[in-house]
Amino acid sequence: QVQLVESGGGLVQAGGSLRLSCAASRSIFSFYTIGWYRQAPGKQRELVARSTSSGTTNYADYVKGRFTISVDTAKNTVNLQMDSLKPEDTAVYYCNAGLITDSVVYTYWGQGTQVTVSS
Repeated sequence: QVQLVESGGGLVQAGGSLRLSCAASRSIFSFYTIGWYRQAPGKQRELVARSTSSGTTNYADYVKGRFTISVDTAKNTVNLQMDSLKPEDTAVYYCNAGLITDSVVYTYWGQGTQVTVSS
């Protein structure tokens, strides 16, 4: 069983910054992908940023240049630095990780952390 525990959400004014962290209960090297999704009220959950075991990172167009994902392999955490926040970034942010065992793909989610950006 994998646990993902997020922290760092909160309330910030537009233009401000927040840093989210997600602590995994096992080695980061276990996952073929780890990253962040978000879900705003009334909307579908969407990708924000992710890092893959091949070393690539992917960002949603609407966060490119503002958000930065990083992985700390020593602490088994994945972080999301969010700068120049906009009210439309308001959402619950979820940590996500995927691993493959015996050719079966498993997907794990954290409990979510609220990010609210005021105008």
